Amino acid sequence: MAGAKLHSSIFHPTLRKLQCQDVTIDTHNLMYPVFLVEDDEDVQDIPSMPGVARYGFNKLLAHLEPLVSKGLQSILLFGVIDKLPKDATGTTADCATNPVIRALPKLRAAFPDLLIACDVCLCPYTDHGHCGVLTPDGVIDNEPSIRRIAQIALSYAQAGAHIVAPSDMMDNRIYAIKQALRDNRLENRCSVLSYSVKFASGFYGPFRDAAKSAPAFGDRKCYQLPPGSKGIAKRAAKRDVEEGADMLMVKPGMAYLDIVKQVKDDYPELPLFIYQVSGEYSMLLNAAKIGAFDLKTVLWEVLVGMRRAGADCIITYFTPLLLDWLKE
Repeated sequence: MAGAKLHSSIFHPTLRKLQCQDVTIDTHNLMYPVFLVEDDEDVQDIPSMPGVARYGFNKLLAHLEPLVSKGLQSILLFGVIDKLPKDATGTTADCATNPVIRALPKLRAAFPDLLIACDVCLCPYTDHGHCGVLTPDGVIDNEPSIRRIAQIALSYAQAGAHIVAPSDMMDNRIYAIKQALRDNRLENRCSVLSYSVKFASGFYGPFRDAAKSAPAFGDRKCYQLPPGSKGIAKRAAKRDVEEGADMLMVKPGMAYLDIVKQVKDDYPELPLFIYQVSGEYSMLLNAAKIGAFDLKTVLWEVLVGMRRAGADCIITYFTPLLLDWLKE
């Protein structure tokens, strides 16, 4: 493998800002996760995540326009399908009619300064709901899995994604993706944000409703990390750094700030993302609604804690609200 590459970390103004570490929270320290569905005119509320919805492209465009005007600098796209078929290898993850593939060039045209990341995984598109290709007896088959993940990542990059973010937790998928980007002369046009340290967590419950990606059988404990582990978290980050990841992520957030610090201490030179996941969002929002605390006070405390632990960018469903607060 060739020496370290830097251009894929600094080709976009927001990526350059993420190379500058401190503990303030500005618009470039926030990434907004959004769910995109096939019907361009649809809006689907998500009951387990009050205030969050799945959007068709036209509705997403209208939703994003005021946020971009308030300073929104980056989004993380998740495709959700209702009509397209699901199969064993997630064929529709990168087909021409996939909502993410269709939306990317239009989003680039509508918001030329917006940094656009795409989640890369098989689970929303497979009939079994797992994050990789399975053997006949239902076990993850790693080699065909990473080939498929790399194909999907390349398709998103070719469609216009600035960042591809593999969340599948397959071994060696970062190298496979980087190689696909190199082979297609996209290495300095598309970054890889690795969900390096992704734990098997109960906090994901509402997201699986939102993305319609719950596994049809079993669980994901054989490829997501055990919550009590520090050692394998360290190994996971090291693996992805050695394979060429441009940025790293710890997921979930609040329960894993020690891991955030561990990863940042080990790799201070790489931007580190933290995902404040769906369960954290709903927990804080619902506690505030029943009067347990003031949302603004506690949310800022949580976010500052994430920055203090070492996170450079926070992926949060609270982004629209935070953009308003940052304007105050």
